[in-house]
Amino acid sequence: MLNAILWILRTGAPWRDVPESYGPWQTVYDHFNNWRKDGTLSSIVWDLQLELNSTGKLDHELWCIDGTVVRAARCAAGGGKKGTQTNQMITH
Repeated sequence: MLNAILWILRTGAPWRDVPESYGPWQTVYDHFNNWRKDGTLSSIVWDLQLELNSTGKLDHELWCIDGTVVRAARCAAGGGKKGTQTNQMITH
């Protein structure tokens, strides 16, 4: 499950595109959502940071900022599809 979640986070792919080798996408999403809500993911990250720090493998000088931009589809803002008329009031 963790590899599937990391694959999604790394690629930015939709949940439905999770490779079949990881199992059903719904199962992966449910685990991600539950682990996020109950703090499991935060705990995993915290434990990994502690382990890396204790072995001297955590570089405190390294900063990574993700500048990824994902454009939302026109319909995501309620704008409708291109070339269609939406919410036009007819007056007589």
